[in-house]
Amino acid sequence: MAEYFTNIEKILIGDEDWSFIPEIMLRTLLMYLVVLISLRVLGKRGVKQLSIFELVVIIGLGSAAGDPMFYREVGVMSAIAVFLVVIISYKVTSHFVSKSKKFEILLEGSCTCVIENGRFAIENFKKEALAQDEFFAELRLKSISHLGQVKLAILETTGSISVFFYKDEEVKNGLPILPALFADKKEEIKYRDYYSCAFCGLTELLEPTPKAICKCCKKDKWVRSINILRIA
Repeated sequence: MAEYFTNIEKILIGDEDWSFIPEIMLRTLLMYLVVLISLRVLGKRGVKQLSIFELVVIIGLGSAAGDPMFYREVGVMSAIAVFLVVIISYKVTSHFVSKSKKFEILLEGSCTCVIENGRFAIENFKKEALAQDEFFAELRLKSISHLGQVKLAILETTGSISVFFYKDEEVKNGLPILPALFADKKEEIKYRDYYSCAFCGLTELLEPTPKAICKCCKKDKWVRSINILRIA
């Protein structure tokens, strides 16, 4: 029985004794204040607005903050020293980014046009590690139901998508991105109607045919297009 309670105690506090718990609480409070001050110095940015190197900074700060909280052998001053180096490095990097466009592109990449005039910019789209389902979900969150509503969509360096819409009177037939409609792909065209290529989004008025080939991407899967207006 004594061995059982010893094991429970080891699970609860590890190799330390109970007297270390108040010290952990104090260390955590100190690191909490250090993190708050550091983030205030870094500036106001939302998580989705973080660039790649800013994300690295946040991860680095989190790692430096965690160890002193519960490792007795890691001093708080060591973590503060790490914070200072990371923050100074960030400030120096930000300075060079603001001074050199080439350095900014090298570090953060550049924005990419992914939809243009109601169609996928296929060559640009291939360069980005962006899953189709994820991309469609982002568009649906902006109340987009088909590509004919979209004049231009740009994938920003932060990973967010900026969308510019056609006016209501300019909306045209486009590839539907609603799951049930997009899933209804077909090769054979049985009725004369507007169809959109499931791969590139090219929209055409097609005549009945056993198999239609997209003149843009040479694919053969089509989805009946829609031209409903966007409801904001």
